[in-house]
Amino acid sequence: MIATEQEILNYIPQREPIIMISSILESNAGTTKTSFLIKETNIFCENEYFQEPGLIENMAQTAAAGSGIIAKQKNEKVRTGFIGAIKNLKIYSFPKIGDTIFTQTKTDFEFDDFSIISAEIMLEDKIIAECEFKIILI
Repeated sequence: MIATEQEILNYIPQREPIIMISSILESNAGTTKTSFLIKETNIFCENEYFQEPGLIENMAQTAAAGSGIIAKQKNEKVRTGFIGAIKNLKIYSFPKIGDTIFTQTKTDFEFDDFSIISAEIMLEDKIIAECEFKIILI
Protein backbone atom coordinates (compact mmCIF):
# COMPACT_ATOMS: atom_id res chain seq x y z
CA MET A 1 0.00 0.00 0.00
CA ILE A 2 1.28 3.43 -0.96
CA ALA A 3 -1.06 5.64 1.07
CA THR A 4 -3.64 5.17 3.78
CA GLU A 5 -6.73 7.32 4.33
CA GLN A 6 -4.68 9.69 6.50
CA GLU A 7 -2.01 10.09 3.78
CA ILE A 8 -4.28 10.52 0.73
CA LEU A 9 -4.13 14.33 0.86
CA ASN A 10 -0.41 14.16 0.04
CA TYR A 11 -1.25 12.83 -3.44
CA ILE A 12 -4.52 14.42 -4.55
CA PRO A 13 -5.64 18.06 -4.71
CA GLN A 14 -9.21 17.34 -3.53
CA ARG A 15 -10.30 18.04 0.05
CA GLU A 16 -13.24 17.05 2.25
CA PRO A 17 -16.07 16.47 1.64
CA ILE A 18 -15.00 15.43 -1.87
CA ILE A 19 -12.45 12.71 -0.98
CA MET A 20 -13.57 9.58 -2.85
CA ILE A 21 -10.62 7.22 -2.27
CA SER A 22 -9.59 5.56 0.99
CA SER A 23 -6.20 4.15 0.05
CA ILE A 24 -3.75 4.00 -2.82
CA LEU A 25 -2.92 0.35 -3.22
CA GLU A 26 -0.44 0.50 -6.08
CA SER A 27 0.85 2.77 -8.83
CA ASN A 28 3.35 1.92 -11.54
CA ALA A 29 3.82 1.95 -15.31
CA GLY A 30 0.79 4.18 -15.86
CA THR A 31 -1.61 2.06 -13.79
CA THR A 32 -3.00 3.12 -10.42
CA LYS A 33 -5.21 1.08 -8.07
CA THR A 34 -7.21 2.46 -5.15
CA SER A 35 -9.86 1.33 -2.70
CA PHE A 36 -12.79 3.24 -1.25
CA LEU A 37 -15.00 2.35 1.69
CA ILE A 38 -18.39 3.95 1.13
CA LYS A 39 -19.55 5.56 4.35
CA GLU A 40 -23.05 6.63 5.34
CA THR A 41 -21.93 10.27 5.57
CA ASN A 42 -20.76 10.40 1.93
CA ILE A 43 -22.33 13.32 0.06
CA PHE A 44 -22.93 11.17 -3.03
CA CYS A 45 -24.99 8.52 -1.24
CA GLU A 46 -28.72 8.50 -1.74
CA ASN A 47 -31.17 5.84 -0.57
CA GLU A 48 -28.21 3.80 0.76
CA TYR A 49 -26.46 3.69 -2.65
CA PHE A 50 -23.33 5.47 -3.93
CA GLN A 51 -24.53 7.44 -6.98
CA GLU A 52 -23.14 8.38 -10.43
CA PRO A 53 -21.26 11.56 -9.41
CA GLY A 54 -19.41 9.63 -6.70
CA LEU A 55 -18.44 6.83 -9.07
CA ILE A 56 -17.12 9.32 -11.62
CA GLU A 57 -15.24 11.28 -8.95
CA ASN A 58 -13.76 8.05 -7.56
CA MET A 59 -12.35 7.15 -10.98
CA ALA A 60 -11.04 10.69 -11.53
CA GLN A 61 -9.37 10.75 -8.09
CA THR A 62 -7.71 7.41 -8.78
CA ALA A 63 -6.18 8.99 -11.91
CA ALA A 64 -5.23 12.07 -9.85
CA ALA A 65 -3.53 9.84 -7.26
CA GLY A 66 -1.35 8.31 -9.98
CA SER A 67 -0.38 11.77 -11.19
CA GLY A 68 0.28 12.86 -7.58
CA ILE A 69 2.59 9.92 -6.96
CA ILE A 70 4.63 10.79 -10.05
CA ALA A 71 4.83 14.43 -8.91
CA LYS A 72 6.02 13.42 -5.42
CA GLN A 73 8.67 11.11 -6.92
CA LYS A 74 9.98 14.10 -8.91
CA ASN A 75 9.78 16.37 -5.81
CA GLU A 76 7.18 18.49 -7.58
CA LYS A 77 3.91 19.96 -6.38
CA VAL A 78 0.76 17.86 -6.88
CA ARG A 79 -1.11 19.49 -9.76
CA THR A 80 -4.80 20.03 -10.23
CA GLY A 81 -6.40 18.28 -13.16
CA PHE A 82 -9.67 18.94 -14.95
CA ILE A 83 -11.83 16.47 -16.80
CA GLY A 84 -12.07 17.70 -20.38
CA ALA A 85 -14.39 14.90 -21.47
CA ILE A 86 -15.87 11.62 -20.31
CA LYS A 87 -16.37 8.98 -22.99
CA ASN A 88 -18.14 5.62 -22.94
CA LEU A 89 -19.37 5.92 -19.35
CA LYS A 90 -21.09 2.70 -18.36
CA ILE A 91 -22.55 2.09 -14.91
CA TYR A 92 -23.73 -1.47 -14.41
CA SER A 93 -24.68 -1.30 -10.73
CA PHE A 94 -24.38 0.93 -7.67
CA PRO A 95 -22.50 -0.07 -4.53
CA LYS A 96 -24.17 0.28 -1.15
CA ILE A 97 -23.08 2.05 2.00
CA GLY A 98 -20.53 -0.21 3.70
CA ASP A 99 -19.18 -1.66 0.44
CA THR A 100 -15.53 -1.28 -0.52
CA ILE A 101 -14.92 -0.64 -4.20
CA PHE A 102 -11.62 -1.11 -6.00
CA THR A 103 -10.72 1.21 -8.86
CA GLN A 104 -8.02 0.97 -11.50
CA THR A 105 -6.94 3.62 -13.97
CA LYS A 106 -4.55 3.18 -16.87
CA THR A 107 -2.88 5.93 -18.87
CA ASP A 108 -3.62 5.12 -22.51
CA PHE A 109 -2.08 8.29 -23.98
CA GLU A 110 -0.10 11.19 -22.59
CA PHE A 111 1.29 14.34 -24.17
CA ASP A 112 2.51 17.29 -22.11
CA ASP A 113 -0.37 18.18 -19.77
CA PHE A 114 -3.00 16.13 -21.60
CA SER A 115 -3.87 12.50 -20.85
CA ILE A 116 -6.39 9.90 -21.92
CA ILE A 117 -7.17 7.57 -19.03
CA SER A 118 -9.29 4.42 -18.97
CA ALA A 119 -10.91 3.54 -15.66
CA GLU A 120 -12.93 0.75 -14.10
CA ILE A 121 -14.49 0.12 -10.72
CA MET A 122 -14.83 -3.36 -9.26
CA LEU A 123 -17.10 -4.57 -6.47
CA GLU A 124 -16.12 -8.05 -5.37
CA ASP A 125 -15.32 -9.71 -8.72
CA LYS A 126 -17.57 -7.65 -11.01
CA ILE A 127 -17.00 -4.45 -12.97
CA ILE A 128 -19.67 -2.00 -11.84
CA ALA A 129 -18.55 1.10 -13.78
CA GLU A 130 -16.08 2.08 -16.49
CA CYS A 131 -15.21 5.02 -18.71
CA GLU A 132 -12.50 6.95 -20.49
CA PHE A 133 -11.39 10.42 -19.35
CA LYS A 134 -9.59 13.18 -21.17
CA ILE A 135 -7.72 15.05 -18.43
CA ILE A 136 -5.82 18.31 -18.57
CA LEU A 137 -3.35 19.24 -15.80
CA ILE A 138 -2.76 22.86 -14.84
